[in-house]
Amino acid sequence: MVHRHAGAGCAAALTVLGTLVLTGLPHAAAAEPPAPATAPSAAETLGAIHPSTTVLGALRRDLGLTAAEARTRLVNEAEAGTRAGRLQNALGKHFAGAWVRGATSADLTVATTEAADVPAIKAGGAQATVVKTGLDDLRAVKAKLDGAATGAKALDAPVRYVDVRANRVTLQATTATAADTLLAAAGVDRALVAVKVSADRPRALHDVRGGDAFYIDNAARCSVGFSVTKDTQQGFATAGHCGKAGATTTGFNKVAQGTFQASVFPGHDMSWVGVNSDWTATPKVKGEGDQDVQITGSVQALVGAAICRSGSTSGWHCGTVEQHETSVTYAEGTVEGVTRTTVCAEPGDSGGSYVSGTQAQGVTSGGSGDCKAGGTTFYQPINPLLSTYGLTLKTSAAGTGAPATQEGQAGSWATGRVYDIGTRVTYDGVSYQCLQPHQAQGVWQPALTPALWQRV
Repeated sequence: MVHRHAGAGCAAALTVLGTLVLTGLPHAAAAEPPAPATAPSAAETLGAIHPSTTVLGALRRDLGLTAAEARTRLVNEAEAGTRAGRLQNALGKHFAGAWVRGATSADLTVATTEAADVPAIKAGGAQATVVKTGLDDLRAVKAKLDGAATGAKALDAPVRYVDVRANRVTLQATTATAADTLLAAAGVDRALVAVKVSADRPRALHDVRGGDAFYIDNAARCSVGFSVTKDTQQGFATAGHCGKAGATTTGFNKVAQGTFQASVFPGHDMSWVGVNSDWTATPKVKGEGDQDVQITGSVQALVGAAICRSGSTSGWHCGTVEQHETSVTYAEGTVEGVTRTTVCAEPGDSGGSYVSGTQAQGVTSGGSGDCKAGGTTFYQPINPLLSTYGLTLKTSAAGTGAPATQEGQAGSWATGRVYDIGTRVTYDGVSYQCLQPHQAQGVWQPALTPALWQRV
């Protein structure tokens, strides 16, 4: 559903990591310098220490948590992301995925294809599981399925994703025969693919109007995602299927608002709208009961993490992250790189915000089901959207800057850039390696954020 209303070095690294953590050798600082005494914890950096009452209330309602459990879960997920990033960088090609589980996300599991990695994984603060297939190999299988998913084959087998918890690629099809047809066309090893037969057909949602929304060319309606800026231009990110470049928008109050600056759909589902001077971009997302949730960054949540969605039709609902890097085929075409969740959504929620704690995750793309019986939804991750269009997420954190230009020293850290796990940068002459996908904020210098950067 698309929601718009319309009419070897690795082994050595692991040995060092495991030894330092397990034995606390005096020379540990030489291999892994400690963070500055003033550096905040991961939970502090990501704003999980003081969550909003809106987020806590929805987690209690939708995930069946107590207030204490909801607070603990947010802290645990923030800390788990950093530990998982460190282990992924150390494991390299052996890495096969990471996820959290339990009511409070107390258990972090990291998968590896090499049994010798287990002690280091445990020393790094995670449970270890040894699997047969690495993440890169599973991604290659999914890529072949995506390449073969054309025409009726795609519509009858509309969802494809890497399930790190099962160490398989999952192919969701309407019938077993449809799955067999696509598998044969792709020529993949069937032992690496789990087939899920389901009548669900993710679809574009075109028929319901919501609350806090915007109109496109006076003929369609979607939900605002996140406020952004590009140089001096203010605006917001939303779903690509909501409008094409050049389409005009009016706000929830029918006041002239702006113009779509760029849009992609299908392939991806991303766009952004530049607003006029009557509108001001803010770091707020509308929560339940018109309460605002303040956005402080865009650090990607782990599989299994709690996530909430704001939309103009169904409002504020929560669930969990199921899989990243999912491909889904709608009637309009295939969209790649979306994230699959258990959050419900309904027509008119398109483009709306997905948030984990205070971290922006993405904008609503599509799904199946509804908020009465429950459903599955997909969102376009925000970091690729920001990177594609050179946008800066509007946050409540001080010191945020405009996207970095190509000027200056190559490989140097800069605000506004989107960084992925394993990326290396220099800052004040020191090298760091990224631990979690995010857009750099001005207050998130590598030396001060061990939650996001590891000194190397």
